[in-house]
Amino acid sequence: MSEQPTLLPYADPAFVADPFPLYRQLREDGPVRRVVAAGGLDAWLVTRYEDGLAALSDSRLSSDVRDASDTRLLRQLPVTERESMLSNMLRSDPPDHTRLRRLVSTAFTARRVAGMRPRIQALTDRLLDEVLPTGRADLVADLALPLPVTVISELLGVPVDERREFQQWTDRMIRRGAEPPDPAVIDEAWQHMRAYVTDLVHAKRARPGDDLLSALITARDEEQRLTEDELVAMVFLLLAAGYITTVNLIGGGIAMLLGHPDQLALLRADPALLPGAIEEFLRYDGPVSPGIARFAREDVELAGVTIPRGATVLIGAALADRDPARFPDPDRLDITRQDNAHLAFGHGIHYCLGAPLARLEGQIAIGTVLRRLPGLALAVAPEEIPRRPGGLRGPASLPVTFTPGG
Repeated sequence: MSEQPTLLPYADPAFVADPFPLYRQLREDGPVRRVVAAGGLDAWLVTRYEDGLAALSDSRLSSDVRDASDTRLLRQLPVTERESMLSNMLRSDPPDHTRLRRLVSTAFTARRVAGMRPRIQALTDRLLDEVLPTGRADLVADLALPLPVTVISELLGVPVDERREFQQWTDRMIRRGAEPPDPAVIDEAWQHMRAYVTDLVHAKRARPGDDLLSALITARDEEQRLTEDELVAMVFLLLAAGYITTVNLIGGGIAMLLGHPDQLALLRADPALLPGAIEEFLRYDGPVSPGIARFAREDVELAGVTIPRGATVLIGAALADRDPARFPDPDRLDITRQDNAHLAFGHGIHYCLGAPLARLEGQIAIGTVLRRLPGLALAVAPEEIPRRPGGLRGPASLPVTFTPGG
Protein backbone atom coordinates (compact mmCIF):
# COMPACT_ATOMS: atom_id res chain seq x y z
CA MET A 1 0.00 0.00 0.00
CA SER A 2 1.65 3.21 -1.14
CA GLU A 3 -0.77 6.00 -0.30
CA GLN A 4 0.30 8.76 2.04
CA PRO A 5 -0.75 8.16 5.65
CA THR A 6 -3.76 10.07 6.94
CA LEU A 7 -3.09 12.36 9.89
CA LEU A 8 -5.42 11.86 12.85
CA PRO A 9 -5.61 15.57 13.74
CA TYR A 10 -5.59 15.61 17.53
CA ALA A 11 -4.65 19.30 17.43
CA ASP A 12 -8.00 20.07 15.75
CA PRO A 13 -10.75 20.69 18.35
CA ALA A 14 -13.39 19.62 15.83
CA PHE A 15 -11.77 16.19 15.44
CA VAL A 16 -11.34 15.78 19.20
CA ALA A 17 -15.03 16.64 19.68
CA ASP A 18 -16.26 14.33 16.89
CA PRO A 19 -13.75 12.05 15.13
CA PHE A 20 -16.42 9.87 13.56
CA PRO A 21 -16.78 11.64 10.18
CA LEU A 22 -13.08 11.02 9.53
CA TYR A 23 -13.33 7.49 10.92
CA ARG A 24 -16.24 6.82 8.57
CA GLN A 25 -14.24 8.05 5.59
CA LEU A 26 -11.25 5.91 6.53
CA ARG A 27 -13.46 2.83 6.85
CA GLU A 28 -15.05 3.50 3.47
CA ASP A 29 -11.64 4.03 1.86
CA GLY A 30 -10.39 0.57 2.77
CA PRO A 31 -10.07 -2.13 5.43
CA VAL A 32 -6.50 -1.19 6.42
CA ARG A 33 -5.25 2.40 6.20
CA ARG A 34 -1.92 4.01 7.07
CA VAL A 35 -2.32 6.79 9.63
CA VAL A 36 -0.28 9.11 11.81
CA ALA A 37 -1.68 8.64 15.30
CA ALA A 38 -1.24 10.39 18.66
CA GLY A 39 2.31 11.52 19.32
CA GLY A 40 3.14 11.51 15.59
CA LEU A 41 3.49 7.72 15.41
CA ASP A 42 2.95 5.82 12.16
CA ALA A 43 0.45 2.97 12.29
CA TRP A 44 -1.69 0.70 10.13
CA LEU A 45 -5.33 1.20 11.11
CA VAL A 46 -7.75 -1.75 10.82
CA THR A 47 -11.07 -0.07 10.09
CA ARG A 48 -13.77 -2.76 9.88
CA TYR A 49 -15.45 -5.00 12.41
CA GLU A 50 -14.77 -8.51 11.11
CA ASP A 51 -11.13 -7.70 10.38
CA GLY A 52 -10.70 -6.09 13.79
CA LEU A 53 -12.29 -9.06 15.54
CA ALA A 54 -9.90 -11.44 13.76
CA ALA A 55 -6.87 -9.23 14.41
CA LEU A 56 -7.51 -9.16 18.16
CA SER A 57 -7.07 -12.94 18.24
CA ASP A 58 -4.16 -13.10 15.76
CA SER A 59 -1.04 -14.49 17.45
CA ARG A 60 1.13 -12.85 14.77
CA LEU A 61 0.27 -9.50 16.36
CA SER A 62 2.13 -8.92 19.62
CA SER A 63 1.15 -6.80 22.62
CA ASP A 64 4.81 -6.27 23.54
CA VAL A 65 6.04 -2.84 22.43
CA ARG A 66 9.54 -4.28 22.20
CA ASP A 67 8.38 -6.05 19.01
CA ALA A 68 7.85 -2.65 17.35
CA SER A 69 10.35 -1.46 14.75
CA ASP A 70 9.51 2.21 15.32
CA THR A 71 12.09 3.15 17.95
CA ARG A 72 10.08 6.26 18.81
CA LEU A 73 7.61 4.06 20.66
CA LEU A 74 10.21 2.96 23.17
CA ARG A 75 11.77 6.41 23.28
CA GLN A 76 8.39 7.88 24.18
CA LEU A 77 8.19 5.50 27.10
CA PRO A 78 9.92 7.01 30.10
CA VAL A 79 13.23 5.48 31.14
CA THR A 80 11.58 4.26 34.32
CA GLU A 81 8.98 2.30 32.39
CA ARG A 82 11.50 0.87 29.94
CA GLU A 83 13.53 -0.46 32.85
CA SER A 84 10.83 -2.18 34.82
CA MET A 85 7.24 -1.36 33.89
CA LEU A 86 7.00 -3.36 30.65
CA SER A 87 6.41 -6.52 32.68
CA ASN A 88 2.65 -6.14 33.06
CA MET A 89 0.07 -8.39 31.43
CA LEU A 90 -1.20 -5.62 29.13
CA ARG A 91 2.18 -5.53 27.39
CA SER A 92 2.93 -9.26 27.48
CA ASP A 93 1.99 -12.33 25.44
CA PRO A 94 1.66 -16.00 26.41
CA PRO A 95 3.01 -17.73 28.37
CA ASP A 96 3.79 -14.72 30.63
CA HIS A 97 0.42 -13.12 29.96
CA THR A 98 -1.41 -16.33 30.89
CA ARG A 99 0.49 -16.66 34.16
CA LEU A 100 0.07 -13.01 35.18
CA ARG A 101 -3.62 -12.79 34.27
CA ARG A 102 -4.40 -15.93 36.25
CA LEU A 103 -2.99 -14.28 39.39
CA VAL A 104 -5.61 -11.53 39.41
CA SER A 105 -8.54 -13.00 37.49
CA THR A 106 -10.33 -14.28 40.61
CA ALA A 107 -10.68 -10.70 41.88
CA PHE A 108 -12.76 -9.74 38.84
CA THR A 109 -15.17 -12.65 38.43
CA ALA A 110 -18.83 -11.76 37.94
CA ARG A 111 -19.67 -13.13 41.39
CA ARG A 112 -16.92 -11.17 43.18
CA VAL A 113 -17.82 -8.00 41.34
CA ALA A 114 -21.54 -8.40 42.11
CA GLY A 115 -20.62 -8.57 45.78
CA MET A 116 -19.16 -5.06 45.48
CA ARG A 117 -22.51 -3.52 44.49
CA PRO A 118 -23.51 -2.27 47.99
CA ARG A 119 -20.16 -0.55 48.51
CA ILE A 120 -20.19 1.07 45.05
CA GLN A 121 -23.75 2.27 45.66
CA ALA A 122 -22.79 3.74 49.02
CA LEU A 123 -19.79 5.57 47.51
CA THR A 124 -21.96 6.94 44.69
CA ASP A 125 -24.59 8.20 47.09
CA ARG A 126 -21.96 9.84 49.29
CA LEU A 127 -20.42 11.67 46.33
CA LEU A 128 -23.81 12.91 45.14
CA ASP A 129 -24.80 13.94 48.68
CA GLU A 130 -21.99 16.50 48.54
CA VAL A 131 -23.31 18.28 45.43
CA LEU A 132 -27.04 17.72 45.77
CA PRO A 133 -27.78 20.90 47.80
CA THR A 134 -25.98 23.15 45.30
CA GLY A 135 -27.90 22.36 42.12
CA ARG A 136 -24.63 22.37 40.15
CA ALA A 137 -21.82 19.87 39.62
CA ASP A 138 -19.00 18.77 37.39
CA LEU A 139 -19.97 15.13 37.03
CA VAL A 140 -16.43 14.16 36.03
CA ALA A 141 -14.60 15.77 38.95
CA ASP A 142 -17.41 15.15 41.43
CA LEU A 143 -18.40 11.58 40.47
CA ALA A 144 -16.94 9.90 37.38
CA LEU A 145 -13.34 10.31 38.56
CA PRO A 146 -13.44 9.78 42.34
CA LEU A 147 -15.78 6.78 42.21
CA PRO A 148 -13.59 4.34 40.21
CA VAL A 149 -10.41 5.69 41.82
CA THR A 150 -11.87 4.85 45.23
CA VAL A 151 -13.17 1.44 44.14
CA ILE A 152 -9.87 0.20 42.68
CA SER A 153 -7.94 1.71 45.60
CA GLU A 154 -10.06 -0.19 48.11
CA LEU A 155 -9.72 -3.38 46.08
CA LEU A 156 -5.93 -3.07 46.16
CA GLY A 157 -5.67 -1.61 49.65
CA VAL A 158 -4.34 1.84 48.78
CA PRO A 159 -4.62 4.31 51.70
CA VAL A 160 -7.31 6.95 51.29
CA ASP A 161 -5.02 9.97 51.64
CA GLU A 162 -2.69 8.77 48.85
CA ARG A 163 -5.23 8.24 46.08
CA ARG A 164 -5.23 11.74 44.61
CA GLU A 165 -1.46 11.66 44.13
CA PHE A 166 -1.34 8.44 42.13
CA GLN A 167 -4.28 9.61 40.01
CA GLN A 168 -2.48 12.87 39.13
CA TRP A 169 0.74 11.03 38.23
CA THR A 170 -1.17 8.56 36.08
CA ASP A 171 -2.89 11.38 34.18
CA ARG A 172 0.49 12.88 33.33
CA MET A 173 1.89 9.53 32.19
CA ILE A 174 -0.89 8.67 29.77
CA ARG A 175 -1.63 12.14 28.38
CA ARG A 176 -1.22 12.09 24.59
CA GLY A 177 -2.07 14.61 21.89
CA ALA A 178 -0.95 15.63 18.44
CA GLU A 179 2.65 16.26 19.47
CA PRO A 180 5.07 13.82 21.12
CA PRO A 181 4.86 14.16 24.90
CA ASP A 182 7.51 15.97 26.92
CA PRO A 183 9.71 13.08 28.07
CA ALA A 184 10.99 14.96 31.13
CA VAL A 185 7.49 15.63 32.48
CA ILE A 186 6.31 12.09 31.87
CA ASP A 187 9.46 10.47 33.22
CA GLU A 188 9.16 12.50 36.42
CA ALA A 189 5.62 11.20 36.87
CA TRP A 190 6.78 7.62 36.20
CA GLN A 191 9.53 7.97 38.78
CA HIS A 192 7.04 9.23 41.36
CA MET A 193 4.66 6.39 40.51
CA ARG A 194 7.28 3.67 40.65
CA ALA A 195 8.61 4.98 43.98
CA TYR A 196 5.06 5.15 45.33
CA VAL A 197 4.16 1.62 44.22
CA THR A 198 7.43 0.24 45.59
CA ASP A 199 6.80 1.90 48.96
CA LEU A 200 3.22 0.60 48.94
CA VAL A 201 4.45 -2.96 48.33
CA HIS A 202 6.94 -2.65 51.20
CA ALA A 203 4.23 -1.33 53.53
CA LYS A 204 1.88 -4.18 52.61
CA ARG A 205 4.63 -6.70 53.20
CA ALA A 206 4.99 -5.38 56.72
CA ARG A 207 1.23 -5.22 57.34
CA PRO A 208 -0.70 -7.44 54.93
CA GLY A 209 -4.45 -7.06 54.71
CA ASP A 210 -7.46 -8.67 53.10
CA ASP A 211 -6.88 -7.05 49.71
CA LEU A 212 -5.61 -7.90 46.24
CA LEU A 213 -2.18 -6.35 46.73
CA SER A 214 -1.51 -8.49 49.79
CA ALA A 215 -2.52 -11.58 47.80
CA LEU A 216 -0.13 -10.61 44.99
CA ILE A 217 2.69 -10.13 47.48
CA THR A 218 2.03 -13.62 48.84
CA ALA A 219 2.17 -14.97 45.29
CA ARG A 220 5.54 -13.25 44.88
CA ASP A 221 7.16 -14.04 48.23
CA GLU A 222 5.81 -17.45 49.15
CA GLU A 223 4.91 -18.99 45.81
CA GLN A 224 7.45 -17.35 43.46
CA ARG A 225 4.75 -16.94 40.79
CA LEU A 226 5.98 -13.53 39.63
CA THR A 227 9.13 -11.43 39.87
CA GLU A 228 9.49 -8.22 41.87
CA ASP A 229 9.41 -6.14 38.67
CA GLU A 230 6.28 -7.98 37.56
CA LEU A 231 4.68 -7.31 40.95
CA VAL A 232 5.37 -3.57 40.74
CA ALA A 233 4.22 -3.44 37.10
CA MET A 234 1.04 -5.35 37.96
CA VAL A 235 0.14 -2.96 40.78
CA PHE A 236 0.67 0.04 38.53
CA LEU A 237 -1.45 -1.48 35.76
CA LEU A 238 -4.31 -2.30 38.11
CA LEU A 239 -4.24 1.18 39.66
CA ALA A 240 -4.20 2.96 36.29
CA ALA A 241 -6.38 0.70 34.15
CA GLY A 242 -8.75 0.23 37.10
CA TYR A 243 -10.15 3.71 36.78
CA ILE A 244 -9.17 5.49 33.55
CA THR A 245 -11.63 3.97 31.11
CA THR A 246 -14.41 3.84 33.72
CA VAL A 247 -14.13 7.61 34.21
CA ASN A 248 -14.76 8.05 30.51
CA LEU A 249 -17.59 5.51 30.46
CA ILE A 250 -19.47 7.26 33.27
CA GLY A 251 -18.84 10.83 32.11
CA GLY A 252 -19.30 9.98 28.45
CA GLY A 253 -22.47 7.98 29.08
CA ILE A 254 -24.14 10.85 30.93
CA ALA A 255 -23.03 13.30 28.23
CA MET A 256 -24.51 11.04 25.53
CA LEU A 257 -27.85 10.88 27.32
CA LEU A 258 -27.98 14.63 27.81
CA GLY A 259 -27.18 15.08 24.12
CA HIS A 260 -29.93 12.63 23.09
CA PRO A 261 -33.10 13.62 25.01
CA ASP A 262 -35.15 10.84 23.40
CA GLN A 263 -32.79 8.19 24.80
CA LEU A 264 -32.73 9.90 28.19
CA ALA A 265 -36.53 9.83 28.28
CA LEU A 266 -36.54 6.12 27.36
CA LEU A 267 -34.15 5.30 30.18
CA ARG A 268 -36.01 7.39 32.75
CA ALA A 269 -39.24 5.63 31.77
CA ASP A 270 -37.65 2.17 32.00
CA PRO A 271 -34.54 1.89 34.21
CA ALA A 272 -34.34 -1.82 33.29
CA LEU A 273 -32.81 -0.63 29.99
CA LEU A 274 -29.67 0.54 31.82
CA PRO A 275 -27.44 -2.55 31.27
CA GLY A 276 -28.13 -2.42 27.55
CA ALA A 277 -27.58 1.34 27.57
CA ILE A 278 -24.09 0.83 29.01
CA GLU A 279 -23.25 -1.48 26.10
CA GLU A 280 -24.56 1.07 23.63
CA PHE A 281 -22.49 3.86 25.20
CA LEU A 282 -19.43 1.63 24.81
CA ARG A 283 -20.27 0.90 21.17
CA TYR A 284 -21.38 4.37 20.10
CA ASP A 285 -18.55 6.42 21.64
CA GLY A 286 -16.37 4.19 23.79
CA PRO A 287 -13.45 5.25 25.99
CA VAL A 288 -10.68 3.94 23.67
CA SER A 289 -10.27 5.76 20.35
CA PRO A 290 -9.35 4.92 17.71
CA GLY A 291 -8.32 1.55 19.07
CA ILE A 292 -5.94 -1.02 20.47
CA ALA A 293 -2.25 -1.19 19.52
CA ARG A 294 -0.48 -4.36 18.42
CA PHE A 295 2.89 -4.98 16.75
CA ALA A 296 3.54 -7.32 13.81
CA ARG A 297 5.92 -10.16 14.74
CA GLU A 298 6.34 -10.95 11.03
CA ASP A 299 4.97 -9.74 7.71
CA VAL A 300 1.22 -10.08 8.18
CA GLU A 301 -1.56 -9.98 5.61
CA LEU A 302 -4.76 -8.41 6.93
CA ALA A 303 -7.78 -7.96 4.65
CA GLY A 304 -5.54 -8.32 1.60
CA VAL A 305 -3.00 -5.76 2.82
CA THR A 306 0.55 -6.80 3.72
CA ILE A 307 1.76 -5.16 6.93
CA PRO A 308 5.54 -5.34 7.43
CA ARG A 309 7.20 -6.95 10.42
CA GLY A 310 7.58 -4.55 13.35
CA ALA A 311 4.83 -2.21 12.18
CA THR A 312 2.36 -0.78 14.66
CA VAL A 313 -1.19 -2.00 14.03
CA LEU A 314 -4.10 -0.02 15.46
CA ILE A 315 -7.16 -2.23 15.67
CA GLY A 316 -9.78 0.48 15.30
CA ALA A 317 -12.46 -0.49 17.81
CA ALA A 318 -14.07 2.95 17.51
CA LEU A 319 -14.36 2.50 13.74
CA ALA A 320 -15.38 -1.16 13.90
CA ASP A 321 -18.15 -0.43 16.37
CA ARG A 322 -19.82 1.84 13.80
CA ASP A 323 -19.30 -0.52 10.89
CA PRO A 324 -22.67 -0.68 9.03
CA ALA A 325 -21.81 -4.20 7.90
CA ARG A 326 -22.09 -5.26 11.54
CA PHE A 327 -24.42 -2.75 13.23
CA PRO A 328 -27.62 -1.47 11.56
CA ASP A 329 -27.89 2.32 11.59
CA PRO A 330 -24.55 2.51 13.44
CA ASP A 331 -24.39 6.30 13.80
CA ARG A 332 -27.60 6.36 15.86
CA LEU A 333 -27.48 6.03 19.64
CA ASP A 334 -30.06 3.36 20.48
CA ILE A 335 -30.12 2.12 24.08
CA THR A 336 -32.59 -0.62 23.08
CA ARG A 337 -30.11 -2.17 20.60
CA GLN A 338 -30.06 -5.93 21.13
CA ASP A 339 -27.18 -7.42 19.10
CA ASN A 340 -24.33 -5.32 20.50
CA ALA A 341 -21.09 -7.32 20.50
CA HIS A 342 -18.85 -4.23 20.44
CA LEU A 343 -15.05 -4.26 20.66
CA ALA A 344 -14.68 -1.52 23.27
CA PHE A 345 -13.25 -4.02 25.78
CA GLY A 346 -11.23 -5.85 23.15
CA HIS A 347 -11.50 -9.54 22.33
CA GLY A 348 -9.56 -12.74 22.83
CA ILE A 349 -6.97 -13.38 25.54
CA HIS A 350 -6.48 -9.66 26.22
CA TYR A 351 -10.20 -8.96 26.71
CA CYS A 352 -10.46 -6.37 29.47
CA LEU A 353 -10.23 -8.16 32.81
CA GLY A 354 -12.04 -5.33 34.57
CA ALA A 355 -15.01 -5.21 32.19
CA PRO A 356 -17.53 -6.59 34.75
CA LEU A 357 -16.41 -4.00 37.31
CA ALA A 358 -16.53 -1.14 34.80
CA ARG A 359 -20.02 -2.16 33.71
CA LEU A 360 -21.25 -2.30 37.30
CA GLU A 361 -19.76 1.07 38.21
CA GLY A 362 -21.27 2.58 35.07
CA GLN A 363 -24.71 1.17 35.81
CA ILE A 364 -24.71 2.31 39.44
CA ALA A 365 -23.27 5.77 38.78
CA ILE A 366 -25.46 6.66 35.82
CA GLY A 367 -28.59 5.09 37.28
CA THR A 368 -28.14 6.94 40.56
CA VAL A 369 -27.55 10.27 38.80
CA LEU A 370 -30.79 9.89 36.88
CA ARG A 371 -32.68 8.92 40.02
CA ARG A 372 -31.26 11.51 42.41
CA LEU A 373 -30.67 14.60 40.24
CA PRO A 374 -34.06 15.76 38.91
CA GLY A 375 -34.04 18.36 36.17
CA LEU A 376 -30.57 17.29 35.07
CA ALA A 377 -29.26 19.40 32.18
CA LEU A 378 -25.95 20.46 30.67
CA ALA A 379 -24.65 23.79 31.95
CA VAL A 380 -22.91 24.38 28.59
CA ALA A 381 -23.76 23.65 24.99
CA PRO A 382 -22.91 20.06 23.97
CA GLU A 383 -20.17 21.29 21.62
CA GLU A 384 -18.55 23.17 24.52
CA ILE A 385 -17.90 20.05 26.61
CA PRO A 386 -14.09 19.76 26.79
CA ARG A 387 -12.80 16.41 25.52
CA ARG A 388 -9.67 14.48 26.32
CA PRO A 389 -7.30 14.36 23.33
CA GLY A 390 -5.39 11.25 22.32
CA GLY A 391 -6.28 7.60 22.59
CA LEU A 392 -8.49 7.78 25.68
CA ARG A 393 -11.76 9.45 24.80
CA GLY A 394 -14.24 11.12 27.10
CA PRO A 395 -15.25 14.46 28.59
CA ALA A 396 -12.54 16.19 30.61
CA SER A 397 -15.32 17.86 32.59
CA LEU A 398 -19.12 17.72 32.52
CA PRO A 399 -20.78 20.80 34.04
CA VAL A 400 -24.46 20.24 34.78
CA THR A 401 -27.33 21.82 36.64
CA PHE A 402 -30.24 20.14 38.41
CA THR A 403 -32.94 20.84 40.96
CA PRO A 404 -31.23 21.27 44.37
CA GLY A 405 -32.20 18.73 46.98
CA GLY A 406 -31.59 17.86 50.62
